[in-house]
This record gives sequence, structure tokens and C-alpha cells, in this order.
Amino acid sequence: MSALKFCRECNNMLYPREDKETRTLLYACQSCEHQEVASDTCVYKRVLRKPSGEPRDALKDVAADPSLPRTRSVRCYNCNHPEAAFFQAPTKGEKAMTLYFICCNPSCGHRWRD
Repeated sequence: MSALKFCRECNNMLYPREDKETRTLLYACQSCEHQEVASDTCVYKRVLRKPSGEPRDALKDVAADPSLPRTRSVRCYNCNHPEAAFFQAPTKGEKAMTLYFICCNPSCGHRWRD
């Protein structure tokens, strides 16, 4: 993916535009008539990085989410608090769902999976 492109005539930013007759990608200036053919057809690329293992949304404040179910049948391994919120999410590379627990103690927030 190329970086931002700027007009050679007026130094304003060039924006991607399609030439419908030739079906090619152009970069065109919105201030003057300058345009140039794109050397790369990629206009935007978004890279998502997820840590392997547990889901990214398993944060400390998730335990305060009232929509998550809670249980008193497990205790936190870290602080021995009797209540934990839980949810299921797919684990990377596996077909089965994994059960995640988050300690409901605001000063702890420990996460573990079953």
C-alpha cells in the first residue's frame, strides 16, 4: 500500500478516483486538474491484530457489564471472590467454544478460562 500522495503542481493531497472509460485507478487533485495513474491498486488496507488465546474484549471492566451472566459456583483463583461473570467465545484454531470467566471483584478483575 502506498503512502499519501500529493499534487506536483499545488501540493494538495491526491484522492483516488476511477476513470470509468478506461477502468483504471487514478489519483486526482481536487484543487487543480492534475491527475496521475495509480501504480498500486490498493487504496486502503486495515490490519487487524488479535492476540492468540483469549478474546480481546475480555477486559477488567467487562465484569461490570450487566448483560453478562454471573455465577457463584466458581471462585476466583487470584482473590477467592465468590462471584464471576462468564461468556463463551471461539478459540483460535479450534471449532469448539471456550468458557471465559472474569472475577467480579473490582480490585481484581482476574480472567481465566474453563
